[in-house]
Amino acid sequence: MSHGKLRENKTCLNCEHHVEERYCPHCGQENIETRQRFHYLFTHFVEDFTHYDGQFWGTLKNLALKPGKLTSIYLEGKRQKFVPPVKLYIFVSFITFFMFALFPPFNLNAEGQKITNAPKEKSLLEKINIADTQKIIDSIKAQKNLSKDDSLALKNINTFVPDSTNVKDFQQTLELDSKIDDTTPYNGYTNRKSYDSAIANRQSIFNFIDKPIAHKFFELKEKGISKKEIVKNLAETSFHNLPKALFIYLPIFAFFLWIFHNKKKWWYFDHGIFTLHYFSFLLLNILVTSLLIKLTGLINITIINILLYLIVTALIIYSILYFFIAHRRTYHTHGVVSMLIGWILFTINFFAFTFLVIGLALVSFLMIH
Repeated sequence: MSHGKLRENKTCLNCEHHVEERYCPHCGQENIETRQRFHYLFTHFVEDFTHYDGQFWGTLKNLALKPGKLTSIYLEGKRQKFVPPVKLYIFVSFITFFMFALFPPFNLNAEGQKITNAPKEKSLLEKINIADTQKIIDSIKAQKNLSKDDSLALKNINTFVPDSTNVKDFQQTLELDSKIDDTTPYNGYTNRKSYDSAIANRQSIFNFIDKPIAHKFFELKEKGISKKEIVKNLAETSFHNLPKALFIYLPIFAFFLWIFHNKKKWWYFDHGIFTLHYFSFLLLNILVTSLLIKLTGLINITIINILLYLIVTALIIYSILYFFIAHRRTYHTHGVVSMLIGWILFTINFFAFTFLVIGLALVSFLMIH
């Protein structure tokens, strides 16, 4: 209920009908003073979504703990008890973007390096003594008859280093601090001129994708960008693009649902409502998960971090199970049929969404400066 001051005039400003109490019986507009204090903008925004009558909090509770219930109730025509699906999705998206802006998943300083109070610990690759490792490999290979232990040792080294004859090159390849130097190739080409000459004589339907990626690669090489900067930029951009990817994928997800269900019983509109509720849950799950992961970086107490990681793992598993539970409750299909259709839909959407995310990652790569 709004805390705006009631007007003494009982004539509705919107439709000019007589208003007995707070709301106009004809159009529903609240008969309050039009001029308010500045803070009313914020309180009105919160009230509009929370309603203080439990509508918003009841919606969140059912969305998180009772998969499929909101969709079923909405499709039954009971649409006043909970927040409408579109309004809910827009609000959850706003909160997600807002929280990502306040608490970015990657804390970076002006130089683009991750901020941390802990002393930098050498990675496993940095701890490898290249000369000693190569000597061990050469000594083992020099033996005419390898013992069982020697064979096992060589196998373990090859498991970690695919080409044990070139350990140093392998380490340099994975070293993120290294620059993309002149010797680093792209599909066998070390510069843009040689690449352009090659593809001019090799027409392919994939050139429209490969060519801009190659040009960006050679551009970053000329600028001396390190692999760490590229990986950091891609990870950060991809994480921020996840809510956008979900929004783009909304109609596609609903389309796949439409394909696998009775067209006469279930309209595309019905699948759209299910999708809005499911994606609203996914956004909330992503938000909570990211904040918990962020919290683990701020807390140095092992037992608490373990607990937080267990909660994150549980949320990820629950987000997968959520779809199957919501699908069965909404479409009222037999358990086996629901599981079969659910797995087919889950698999198709997994690969389709992965393809979309890869596409966004490529776009993010092309936008690196």
